Amino acid sequence: MIRTVLTACLLALALTACGFHLRDALVLPADMGQVKVTSRDPYSPLARTLERALERAGAPLVEADAEGRFTTLALRSERWASIPLSIDQRGRAQEYTLRYAVVFAMVDENGDEIVPQQAVELSRDYISVPTDDTGTDTERELLARELQREMSASILRRVDAATRELRPAGQ
Repeated sequence: MIRTVLTACLLALALTACGFHLRDALVLPADMGQVKVTSRDPYSPLARTLERALERAGAPLVEADAEGRFTTLALRSERWASIPLSIDQRGRAQEYTLRYAVVFAMVDENGDEIVPQQAVELSRDYISVPTDDTGTDTERELLARELQREMSASILRRVDAATRELRPAGQ
């Protein structure tokens, strides 16, 4: 018991000594106004995930078909690719890289760039044994959902970094 408590205290001390700290939650400037997430695909899971995350951060959202001038997070392109990494002696792919690339930008209601257009690319490797297809599609779907969550977090971190300059020093 004492050994466990001592180990936990030493671990906590070591983490604080190395400068480790949890990332702050996404905070948007109060004067940003209403935010609209747009995508070429009206059923984009990434757009829905970003809308939920922005709502949790306190941003008032606007419906995608609303007219007017709003701060807009535009998903200009979403691309998926599955590229073979290795093949077996019969020329069948055994290992793949699943790539997910998104091009986005954020502009305010006046058309000024908050986040300039940029591309984010994520990838994961997975094994697909050609003689045993059991679970291969499910693994790929799980990786795709994981990549969408990570893409959402990556985009929001970039938005947070760009809007940090717009926020007052105490916020």
